[in-house]
Amino acid sequence: MSGPTLIIRNGTVIDGSGNLPYTADVAITGDRITAVGEVSDVADVEIDATGKLVTPGFIDVHTHYDAQVTWGSQLSPTSWNGVTTALIGNCGVGFAPCRPHQRDMLVELMEGVEDIPEVVLTAGLPWNWETFPQFLDALDARNYDCDVATQVPHAAIRVYVMGERGADRQPATEADRNEMARLSVEGIRAGALGFSTSRTIAHKTLAGKPTPTLHAAEIELTTIGAAIGATEKGWMQVISDFDEPEEEFETLRRINAASGLPMTISLLQRESRPQLWRQILDNIENANANGQKIIGQVMARPIGVMLGFEISQNPFLQRPSYLEVAGLPLDQKIAALRDPARRARILAEETPDAIARHRLNTWDKIFQLNDPVDYEPAPEASCGATAARLGRDPQDLCYDWLLENDGHAVLYRPLINYASNDLGAVQQMMQHKDTIMGLGDGGAHVSIICDASSHTYMITHWTRDRTRGEKLPIEWVIKRITRDNAMAIGLSDRGLLAPGLKADINIIDHAALRVHAPEVRYDLPAKGRRLVQQTSGFDATIVSGTPTYLNGQATGDLPGRLVRGTR
Repeated sequence: MSGPTLIIRNGTVIDGSGNLPYTADVAITGDRITAVGEVSDVADVEIDATGKLVTPGFIDVHTHYDAQVTWGSQLSPTSWNGVTTALIGNCGVGFAPCRPHQRDMLVELMEGVEDIPEVVLTAGLPWNWETFPQFLDALDARNYDCDVATQVPHAAIRVYVMGERGADRQPATEADRNEMARLSVEGIRAGALGFSTSRTIAHKTLAGKPTPTLHAAEIELTTIGAAIGATEKGWMQVISDFDEPEEEFETLRRINAASGLPMTISLLQRESRPQLWRQILDNIENANANGQKIIGQVMARPIGVMLGFEISQNPFLQRPSYLEVAGLPLDQKIAALRDPARRARILAEETPDAIARHRLNTWDKIFQLNDPVDYEPAPEASCGATAARLGRDPQDLCYDWLLENDGHAVLYRPLINYASNDLGAVQQMMQHKDTIMGLGDGGAHVSIICDASSHTYMITHWTRDRTRGEKLPIEWVIKRITRDNAMAIGLSDRGLLAPGLKADINIIDHAALRVHAPEVRYDLPAKGRRLVQQTSGFDATIVSGTPTYLNGQATGDLPGRLVRGTR
């Protein structure tokens, strides 16, 4: 038998089990771990990890790279953050199955729901598929910098079966429901790891049309869920507003019971109803105590919008004098915004829409994003509090902040998980036995948010940097983003450093690990714009035994593949 192809020497192993760190070597042969301990063999390639953390690769269960995986090989910025397996097809949206004449409907939906510009999708999507199995075959022919797993998206299935009736949210007939169920099972048998749906009013096209799955009847989801459940494979991923929390949860509980599958529900602290998450989590715990399997999916930091003159939103977005120059190239726009007369007019105007006014002009909730970024900023760091100390109008100060760095500055307005101006609620959600870590949304909302770095930030903030509350053990944090997530989606071959398992590994300089401030790049198809965040401190990310990143730089190797469930 041949010896190891790669040995990582003398690292501090955090193996994903939750056990305490220990010093060991990790030997890899091909794409598998062959030993963890003292390794006397030698390999052609050896990495000295003395003083560094050696962890499993991270598993990101909530991304939206459904378009990017069809044209690109890098799942950046997620793959910059130690992620070695990414699950796409969340929130019921995706691009398969899709009939040729329905492509515009799915593009418009993804443009609105996930903030990916239509011109990017139109230029980038090759559309070399129609059915979901054909979509998987198209992905199977490609190589990536991390593994890709898929889910069957409810909206695409509904439009494929019902056409305009499905897009218009008309009730599904029995024949419609049975065909949606058949196609969903077809997707699971082809290799999808689950089925996803959205029940939130926030998911709509730019024209304001809700997602086709909003308020889908219980019998529709029960029919689909029961059919998938008969395969004994996969999970159901759901996002819901829970406006009627008890009624909605009971609906989801019945769907879960009919399917017999695990169900994961997005669990968030809403600013308007800051205690609702507790009620939902209590219901999840009670359901599981009675034999069901429902998992709250939570985020390790606030979810908010980035604000800037270069990106989609800023505090003055709707004001008439701003709208006059909004479409100019950035340098001309900034020059116009520096004009004292225009500035005075903008500041004298009011944001007309009440919802936008609350979202964009609540000055006590707007913060600067320094480098490295702090997603648990103290209230006194807000624009409103800073302006009060300086004796200034907060919107005037905010205007100055946005003009910094020649108009490239990015500010932060946390909307979710920050109702109490700290992460106390997030900590309770994270530590609950019935939750998993997710909701990074990598690949989506590309000009509004940039949360693909959430796994990295979970390590830096919760194990090292937090000052406004207790820290968490690093072995627990690593387990949450490796083995726990792998097992939740049924990938038992990864997420743990043990012989025989897949050699997906990170080598991390814990002291140097950083999430840097967001920046704008124009590197999508048709020179589309997106927000990204660089990280530093990842000495190596290894996928299937092959380094994909060394010291933050891509190696050019693309060992990542489509991960299929049982065919």
